[in-house]
Amino acid sequence: MIGALTRPRARAQEAASQPVITMVDVGMTYPNGKVALADVNVAIPAGDFVFLVGPSGAGKSTFIRLLIREQLPTSGRVIVASRDLSRLRRREVPRLRRRIGIVFQDFRLLPAKTVFENVAFALEVTGAAGSEIRRRVPQLLNLVGLQDHADHLPTQLSGGEQQRVAIARALVHDPAMLIADEPTGNLDPVTSWEIIQLLIQINGLGTTVLMATHNQEIVNAMRRRVLALEHGSLVRDESGAAYEREY
Repeated sequence: MIGALTRPRARAQEAASQPVITMVDVGMTYPNGKVALADVNVAIPAGDFVFLVGPSGAGKSTFIRLLIREQLPTSGRVIVASRDLSRLRRREVPRLRRRIGIVFQDFRLLPAKTVFENVAFALEVTGAAGSEIRRRVPQLLNLVGLQDHADHLPTQLSGGEQQRVAIARALVHDPAMLIADEPTGNLDPVTSWEIIQLLIQINGLGTTVLMATHNQEIVNAMRRRVLALEHGSLVRDESGAAYEREY
């Protein structure tokens, strides 16, 4: 559990019987008639590390937007952290999103704030006490290897370091799940592997990781569970898999 930083896979052991993500017959059709997802069924248990792959337009972005309740499906059920998102009241959405850490390809850091302030801001907006912020932020910066960069601005950091700040920020509320949407898309190969190793470490502490990616090399080397989308359909759900189906 990231909050304790001392109990590997504690969350996975505590909730092994409860999937963190469940999709049941999920379909998503946009008003223009485009079918983004069709009859998707998937269950991701606590502690899993899953790659979401597929060509551009396959439905990966819609898949992620449904998980954070940015959109609701036109059919089927999406259940995250035991909550049916279609039954979630609007005022409950922020609390749900605190259970989900999100990391994007473009970092989305606040340029005028330091590393410490970028991470702290995610706590401040939820009303965290100053003592909690002073305790929590250094913990997370140490986890991502940026304890010596707390006073730096994003422009003083490399791309990999900026992504580490984004990961620390995503973990401030000790989420049950971390969604990484193309987190290595703007990084060179060496730095990409450093970010992957960090995600593996976070997964080892009990956080479920779902990573959308086009990086075939990483997926092929990792041999984790792969969800493959094509034209909105889940065409493969395979453990220990490569980016493409192996015959």
